[in-house]
Amino acid sequence: MRVEYAEPVRATAEADGAGHVPGDPGLRAAVLALGIGFRPDGPVPPHGCGAGASFPSLVRKAAEDGLLVGGRPLPHVLDSVLREADIFQVRRLQRSLIDVHDEHGIPLGGLARDLARGGLQDPRLPPLLVQEATQALVDQPDRALDLFDLAVAAGADPDSLAAARAEAAAASGDLDAACRILDDYFAAHQDRTQDGTHASDPPDLTRAVRVSASVWAQRGMMSRAADVHRWAALRDPGAPDPLAVVALVAAGDPDGARGICADPSPTGSPSLTQVAATLLAEGTLAGLGSSPRALPLLVRASDTLTASGRLLPSPESPAALAGLAAIMAGAPATARSVLAAALDGCQGKGGMRARLCLIAAWAAMLEDQLDDARALMADASTADADLVPRDEVLLCALQVGLARRTDDTAGLVHGWQRAREALLHVSVDLFSLLPLGELAIAAARLRKADVLEPYLEEAWALLGRLGEPALWTVPLRWCAVQAELLLERPDRLAPHAAALVSGAADYPLAGTYAAAGGAWVRVLGGRFDPDAVEAAARGLAEVGHAWDGARLVGHASARAADRTDMVRLLACARDLRPIPRRSSTVQHTQAQPTSSSGTPAPAGRQAAAAPRPARDGTDPARTRATTDAAQAAEPTGAFLTDREREIATFVVQGRTYREISETVFISPRTVEHHVARIRRRLGADTRSDLLARLRLLTQDTGAGAASP
Repeated sequence: MRVEYAEPVRATAEADGAGHVPGDPGLRAAVLALGIGFRPDGPVPPHGCGAGASFPSLVRKAAEDGLLVGGRPLPHVLDSVLREADIFQVRRLQRSLIDVHDEHGIPLGGLARDLARGGLQDPRLPPLLVQEATQALVDQPDRALDLFDLAVAAGADPDSLAAARAEAAAASGDLDAACRILDDYFAAHQDRTQDGTHASDPPDLTRAVRVSASVWAQRGMMSRAADVHRWAALRDPGAPDPLAVVALVAAGDPDGARGICADPSPTGSPSLTQVAATLLAEGTLAGLGSSPRALPLLVRASDTLTASGRLLPSPESPAALAGLAAIMAGAPATARSVLAAALDGCQGKGGMRARLCLIAAWAAMLEDQLDDARALMADASTADADLVPRDEVLLCALQVGLARRTDDTAGLVHGWQRAREALLHVSVDLFSLLPLGELAIAAARLRKADVLEPYLEEAWALLGRLGEPALWTVPLRWCAVQAELLLERPDRLAPHAAALVSGAADYPLAGTYAAAGGAWVRVLGGRFDPDAVEAAARGLAEVGHAWDGARLVGHASARAADRTDMVRLLACARDLRPIPRRSSTVQHTQAQPTSSSGTPAPAGRQAAAAPRPARDGTDPARTRATTDAAQAAEPTGAFLTDREREIATFVVQGRTYREISETVFISPRTVEHHVARIRRRLGADTRSDLLARLRLLTQDTGAGAASP
């Protein structure tokens, strides 16, 4: 009978023709013992290797005959010996190896894995493999799953390790494998309790329930995660799990969540992970009231779990929920700080890293650190496993948000199309409101608001069941105000604006958004107070919306009746969101090339975006003249100033003077002066000539033309 081995049978030399297969039974027994794991310089097999020869002498003989390399049998030699070996002899030697190590107090180490892979079942192996798997679970979940499986193969009870195996699979990002393991686990115990009795609880039930709820949440079906916790609570009402609170609140069941926390007596051990779970539950519930305690509790939950160095399967990780709450509360800098610490610790390992990176990218986007946001998105997208459904929605919304903030219409359309597809795979829950709000604004801008209506109706219904908590409701109302302004629907804007105004007394952030919304309405109406507009814009910047504030005063400056007001508002816009200095080459004024996922493209892709020849059909004489003019400058386009290159790019994209002025925070008249200077510098006599030269300089031959 053939027995497979991994480490012991590997050799560093090729076996092509090296080492004949031994015919001496004693020599074959020695080769077998070495292949199983005995070592020439270690304890000898207790039963020897045949009469008349010692184990060391047989090892020396095998080495002289070329059967060994580095004290280990050549693969083809051991393969032949194993093929002809008696399986009972193999198992006896394997158990003898364990006995020898026990007798001398020598840890088995990697031999435990080798013996399990060789098919040995021995009660001494599973504890060693489980211990090693538990240690690997945080940093190497794939390896942990393999070790748990080996423990089962070595004789461990599959039921007792089902929850651990599912946790390892989920931590590595393989949700399907985790679901299959849990399905078998729950189905087996469902069969045992069909009579309604619960004589014996399934082993490790709390862990299995937590993993199952976490998997459902990652799939974007939080209501199913809540159902799992309800089922567990009905099965054992005396041992409520604080993590059930997170799922029930997120799914819109505040009464069920409060019922779980109604018993003030402590449950569970005082371990760091249990304390983190309790703090997470308390912070989640605090977020339903007007108290500002939610964010500190969630931050402490994240700190505690990071200190534990362990995983906590949960519908939402403490760091992710703390980051979301900080962003919703208008504190993106706090979100980045908490998430950075979590990413450096245990929470940044395995399948949860991508989500933490994406939430940190959102905070960076709000702080106008767009390069940091793209880098974090790239980190999330380069994970070993594909993004889970809820994180795919978050990534798409980030792409939409970045495109909107960089006036990238093509990127906005592409991101919206991806987001529309991703939304089909998830349902709305409390922790999905952040991307939903951004997508609502994008849908309004693209005149696709009807597509998002069902999701928004579900979101408002969920918030209604939760009592419209300010932490989660106010930011969504602000997004709704912006969407309705874009859609020019004052009748639907009024309820959101009124709710913000009425909530300002108890929740200052609502007042900030209410002032900004009112300022937008008055600016669009052409009758506004510059002081009030500037105050509203600076208020937005203080709560992490500097880009929105800059846009507000930028629009107001373009409509200001007095030149002094216009200059002051433009200065405010530049103060809130300074325009980054451009490279001396025109090609650097373009956005960094991105892949289809919206992340920065590899170097090869960037090289592909370098200057290229003009499209076929361009007048050759004009092309030569323009090329000569461009080459006369030091680098391409160096005869234009930074601002002129920036405006030239927008002109080629088809922007009007007013649109350009609102983007770069200068007046339309100033834009006109810049275009006139560009025309003179390029020596363009006509509009078409100017556009042809600008297309060549900006390397944007596919852009539409505007009337300058």
